[in-house]
Amino acid sequence: MNTGSPRFPLATSTWDEAEHEALQRVIAGGRFTMGPEVRAFEEEFASFLGVRHAVMVNSGSSANLIALAAAVVAPDVDLRAGDEVIVPAVSWATTYYPVHQLGLRLRFVDIDPNTLNLDVDQVAAAVTDKTKAVLAVNLLGNPADLVALSALAEERGLVLLEDNCESLGATIDGRQAGTFGALGTYSSFFSHHISTMEGGLVVTDDDYLYQASVSLRAHGWTRELPTDNLVHPKTGDAFDDLFRFVLPGYNVRPLEMSGALGREQLIKLPGLVAGRRENAARFVEIFGGRDDVRIQRENGQSSWFGFSFVLQGRLTGRRREVVSALSARGIESRPIVAGNFTRNPVMAHLDAVVPDRLPVADEIHTDGLFVGNHHYPIPAELDLLAEVLDSL
Repeated sequence: MNTGSPRFPLATSTWDEAEHEALQRVIAGGRFTMGPEVRAFEEEFASFLGVRHAVMVNSGSSANLIALAAAVVAPDVDLRAGDEVIVPAVSWATTYYPVHQLGLRLRFVDIDPNTLNLDVDQVAAAVTDKTKAVLAVNLLGNPADLVALSALAEERGLVLLEDNCESLGATIDGRQAGTFGALGTYSSFFSHHISTMEGGLVVTDDDYLYQASVSLRAHGWTRELPTDNLVHPKTGDAFDDLFRFVLPGYNVRPLEMSGALGREQLIKLPGLVAGRRENAARFVEIFGGRDDVRIQRENGQSSWFGFSFVLQGRLTGRRREVVSALSARGIESRPIVAGNFTRNPVMAHLDAVVPDRLPVADEIHTDGLFVGNHHYPIPAELDLLAEVLDSL
């Protein structure tokens, strides 16, 4: 059993002196709750993605909550409590929880066995007269079929939302993943493409959804909104307008340090993604032709959050053994996100429609795992991974 530092970790830091200096800049300034650094990061992030607006929050999970909440309160978005939202059966818990918490019903759909994202044909078949939205998840850096999902949403009168927390920097059809829906969400947690300690962002081109997100982020008040806004008119009395509550909001504000860190990380992002893609080319070369694992098929240009395996052939049903062998050689691994989420006990608390069969999600749940990817070259780590699999 390996007891030292992992030889092939799941995640590593992308910080250097630039981030340390950014933290010191905030400390010297003395303001720690969100302020000018957060606002600057939001503007720079939106510009990078080619969208009009970005709102920073304290996590990608909170970004999902704020995005869904903004859609529900928006007068021009047909999404209210009791409506159905189509979701993939494989994703992280906080893709699903905001849907339930806002009184919406989850309608689970299986995923494509190769891309690991929503199966568009099954999405089309799952739409009912109660379905009002599709929440697409771009899994492990890989864009879903956002072009087809956009067309389907427009044809069926549905709102498309994107959980892009794992896929910053991915593109498809010449656009950044996370920018196809009415709202898109991102995470800047330690293990993601950029790291701001904790953090997340909501992006949109819609003025009302942006202003609603700003209000919902901090108590549902009008304080951060402009005088002439779309959510609720201000009185003109500055004292009164500081404490006027108009939406059922939250407190998910980010720290000023996180905004400062984000600005430095965003400068590095193209290089960080390029490094991950170079590693991916080697990964596909080594593992793409094997008959004992199935790797994720790139759709568009993935930003390769990690490298997934679905065990097959001689390795089917041997995940525990594989994980043990990897661990013994210093290779960290984990399930593919949360596997088939509908197999979790928390489903007893959720309002959800689950198909009788989710065969691909079940396969992922039983035989899926992934290992890390990094912004620096990892040829020796990938060779070690192949060696361990060969030794079984």
